[in-house]
Amino acid sequence: MTANKIGDPTTLNRLYGRSKGKKLRSEQNDLVDNLLPQISVPDEGPLGSRELFGDDRAMHFEIGFGGGEHMAFRADLLPDHGFIGCEPFLNGVAQALSHIREGGLHNVRLHMGDALEMLRRVPDGSLSFVYLLHPDPWPKARHVKRRMMNDGPVDLIAAKLKPGGEFRFGTDHPIYVRHALMIMQRHRQQFDWLCNNASDFQNRPGGWPETRYEAKARRLGHEVWYFRYRRKEA
Repeated sequence: MTANKIGDPTTLNRLYGRSKGKKLRSEQNDLVDNLLPQISVPDEGPLGSRELFGDDRAMHFEIGFGGGEHMAFRADLLPDHGFIGCEPFLNGVAQALSHIREGGLHNVRLHMGDALEMLRRVPDGSLSFVYLLHPDPWPKARHVKRRMMNDGPVDLIAAKLKPGGEFRFGTDHPIYVRHALMIMQRHRQQFDWLCNNASDFQNRPGGWPETRYEAKARRLGHEVWYFRYRRKEA
């Protein structure tokens, strides 16, 4: 893994983002107070399948799950897999908890806070999927070091994915696309880009549901891009 260097804009030591928005409704507060403690990841120790679910199963990790639509869809589609979702925004966590309760999903564990901190606690080579969908683009040049798509986080994702595991990334921001492609080109020794032609990144793949951020982007007339990368043998 590439060592983090102080002042290096290609590394990121923590996730930047809002922590709270509009006031929660009473039922959302109830979910945060009662359901979240039941399914939160533990405060210490490794975040492996046995520690979180009591058995050996395929593991998925979503960085910044927003309102949780994608995570809930995938967890419902794959009930024998385990899902770890991290989101610093309280309102998004409350929405995800609603999806989890309504879907009766028992294969999801949440962390309200920094995804990178949790990802470091995942055993190396243990994840089948990592998702980064519509992250904050931080489009200004002076904020480039805040982008999740940078060498440090991508090295960390590569370390945690098992060989053949998949990293999925989606965005509607053209500046972020160009930056992400540059970063992933530098990591071609770790990842194969699963792309044969332009339609592979212009059309949403099967099993990849639309999130509210994607729907909003389309309403605004933005093009949306979808990227899939397979982890090579270490």
